[in-house]
Amino acid sequence: MTELTHIQPTIVTYEPCLEGWLSAVFAVYANHWQDNEALRLMTPDDCVPSLLDTVTHIPIHEAHAERVFKRLEQQLKRSGMRQLLWGLLSEQPNIGTCLFRIVSYALAYPKRDIMQDLGNMDVLTLAQTVKSVGREKHRMEAFVRFEHTTEDIYFARIDPDFNVLPLIGSHFQKRYQDQNWAIYDIRRGYGIYYDMTLGTPTHPAPLQTISDIDAQVLRVPSSIHSADEARYQRFWQGYFANVNIKERKNPTLHRQYLPQRYWRYLSEKQVAPDAAHLQKRRNL
Repeated sequence: MTELTHIQPTIVTYEPCLEGWLSAVFAVYANHWQDNEALRLMTPDDCVPSLLDTVTHIPIHEAHAERVFKRLEQQLKRSGMRQLLWGLLSEQPNIGTCLFRIVSYALAYPKRDIMQDLGNMDVLTLAQTVKSVGREKHRMEAFVRFEHTTEDIYFARIDPDFNVLPLIGSHFQKRYQDQNWAIYDIRRGYGIYYDMTLGTPTHPAPLQTISDIDAQVLRVPSSIHSADEARYQRFWQGYFANVNIKERKNPTLHRQYLPQRYWRYLSEKQVAPDAAHLQKRRNL
């Protein structure tokens, strides 16, 4: 990849985070590359340049990122910045370019609420992307299943389509202040941890980022289950099996509200088809 020179790049790569993208936007305007209609902004992992492309990588520069953030916040307000952040968290291959074009549009029409202009294809694409990210966020908040470990930590694995872990932390932070818990994104290789000893009755503990998890724990989570966890799961599976009304089963509707890709992390879905020990005869 080239260093910053007088040659205008066709691809600008940035670190895959908000600060990285903001730093790239600053570099584009500082070097007067914004008028190049072929310019694309993307992460290094998404960058597959052709022989005709010139690629420049922009490292994170916190001061530059902060300047761009403040400027865009004045223009787009907090709601617009939230949409930009959620768009980046979608990790779609062309999202960096899409967001840059939206920023260019906003700066060209400072008195216009461009986020409401769904006739603009980039704004429409972002709106649809944000909706998908929001749906995934809601599902993660509903479908996360914690498992009690021998270290008295409630541990959950997730594998969302989008990088929604930064968006769901506060949901659990507010609701589970009386226990230690961790949520780990196995696809992206990081997680969040809540240590209840660092909180107070009026102020939840801050979330900590974790990255080093034993591979064995991720493959076989039962290896760290507490003595009571298997019993809890068995009780829940029994309840789930018996609360269902067989004659009213609707698998299509069930998969619509609970997509099958989430099932491998739900204890109630780990029951073998012949688990007769969970079935109890109902008194008629």
